[in-house]
Amino acid sequence: MGKKIIAIDSFKFREDVGDPFLARMHHLDYYPSGNGNMGVPTSLLKGKQTEEDFDLASDWKMYYGKNVPGFPAHPHRGFETVTVVLQGYVDHSDSNGATGRYGAGDVQWMTAGSGMQHAEMFPLVHDDKENTMELFQIWLNLPSKDKFVAPSYKMLWAEDIPVVEEKDEAGNVARINIIAGTYKGSDSLDPNPNSWANNRENHVGIWTIHLTPGASFTLPRVSSTLNRNLYYYRGGSIMIDDTNITYPASIKLAGDEEIKVTNGNKDSYLLLLEGEPISEPIINHGPFVMNTQDEILQAYNDYRATKFGGWPWDREDPVNPKNVGRFARYDDDNIEIREEHIDTHL
Repeated sequence: MGKKIIAIDSFKFREDVGDPFLARMHHLDYYPSGNGNMGVPTSLLKGKQTEEDFDLASDWKMYYGKNVPGFPAHPHRGFETVTVVLQGYVDHSDSNGATGRYGAGDVQWMTAGSGMQHAEMFPLVHDDKENTMELFQIWLNLPSKDKFVAPSYKMLWAEDIPVVEEKDEAGNVARINIIAGTYKGSDSLDPNPNSWANNRENHVGIWTIHLTPGASFTLPRVSSTLNRNLYYYRGGSIMIDDTNITYPASIKLAGDEEIKVTNGNKDSYLLLLEGEPISEPIINHGPFVMNTQDEILQAYNDYRATKFGGWPWDREDPVNPKNVGRFARYDDDNIEIREEHIDTHL
């Protein structure tokens, strides 16, 4: 297969990415028009196993939602979630009292640290058309020294995320959105301060990439220890190191090679995840990721005793008012309000 391509596998709903990442999930749901209350019309719920609907063969899933799809209140400890929205909206609520709504092109970076409950709901804000929702959620580990930092989150808004556009002589365009890391001298916004990605020597890269037909870009040589994965989630075909790869695919690449990716005759969309390993023991049990089994048991005991600060909302699946746009209200009552529609070209 060549020294640049380590492996090519099928693209799955959930995949183990490898240190420093824990997992990568891809949600794509063609939700119907809403029922007026941001939920699924009752007639369409017949036969659905609401509250535990992961039917990957279905056009849309309720996940753990009853009326509004999504993930009602649940806890995390010991790692970070990076949620990259490609289409649709997500409503966030957490045990610190923070809330918000973010949409296509926006990224939420949440450090669970010592423990946080949060809800991630997918409100069907449109009653007159479908509510397609697509996102990646990436789990990034925390080193042992930071597993008990205070929980927090921040928004990386679509219009603030650095973008590098490369156009060749034929007019073909490669567009790289730099969520984390550096490309061609452009640095990403800073992640949360205790993140493994916050130290740029850890070479954590999270990019979304759009290639028009015939466009290309080159991944730089970084290090022999870099864990590098490229996810091809929409398109036709690409060429890497004289190997033709058809969509969809998960591609593991060498970190110490310069790798050119050339697109075929359809627009292609990819996600890059790369980083230096933390190289510590990992014990993952449900929503908790620690270094030892004793720490996992302690996480469950702490959650039963404290609920990680409790739940300040009047329902397990809170959604924001239907008519609000993109915003974030943090636990210090600081509020960010953004324009409603952003063309991200994702």
